[in-house]
Amino acid sequence: MDIAIGAHVDQTDPVAEAQARKAPLVQFFLGDPQSYQGPEIAYPGGAEALRARAEEAGVALYVHAPYVINVATTNNRIRIPSRKLLQKHVDAAAAIGARGLIVHGGHVNKADDPEKGFDNWRKAIEATDLKLPLLIENTAGGENAMTRHLDRIGRIWDAIDGTEGADQVGFCLDTCHAHAGGNALETVVDDVRRITGRIDLVHANDSRDDFDSGADRHANFGAGRIDPALLASVVRDAGAPVICETPGGVGEHLSDFGWLRSRL
Repeated sequence: MDIAIGAHVDQTDPVAEAQARKAPLVQFFLGDPQSYQGPEIAYPGGAEALRARAEEAGVALYVHAPYVINVATTNNRIRIPSRKLLQKHVDAAAAIGARGLIVHGGHVNKADDPEKGFDNWRKAIEATDLKLPLLIENTAGGENAMTRHLDRIGRIWDAIDGTEGADQVGFCLDTCHAHAGGNALETVVDDVRRITGRIDLVHANDSRDDFDSGADRHANFGAGRIDPALLASVVRDAGAPVICETPGGVGEHLSDFGWLRSRL
């Protein structure tokens, strides 16, 4: 089965990182993932040069938004800067010709009604000029998370349904997060498609921790707690491009690619 497989890499020269892995796609951050400082293009020559280089090399680029973005929260001091930072990353990702911007679902505070979080997602989609697909990713932990459990993912999709820009909202399925978040990998692809109608990208990762642990700790394939056949079946059934966010560099990633391809 011919599924495109790549990895999360350093952003300084993502095309060279892709070529070192013989990968047709890569994912990277634009700047510090723990900072509100805004996107930074580290590639020499800037966004236009990176876009041209990626197109010339036939490498698809994906950008992962900073972890600090939380557009669901009721805390204005987090939600408003998060929306601004999201727009900046949409703009920067579009400028380099990225195929998508991946963002976590965020969470609300313990005392909050989750419905406020779903409505804040609607407001965020309405407020953002989506110049490329925004891929919302399922997350592993937190009882107040917006995208750990399938029912809450469904409520986000309900909330944004009919909103201007909703057609640009897609889904990124993370295997480690699904496993650690307590979602059955046997059915998760069908479950997600029933809710969202689509899976645009797969983050293929083994998990260092047990099912429903809530722990977001990735492992190389075969070194974690996910059944190998089950992990491969999720990738196969999703049929979407794959990014491995597994530990290590070129050697470890090539080993992981081989492990996965041998099971597809």
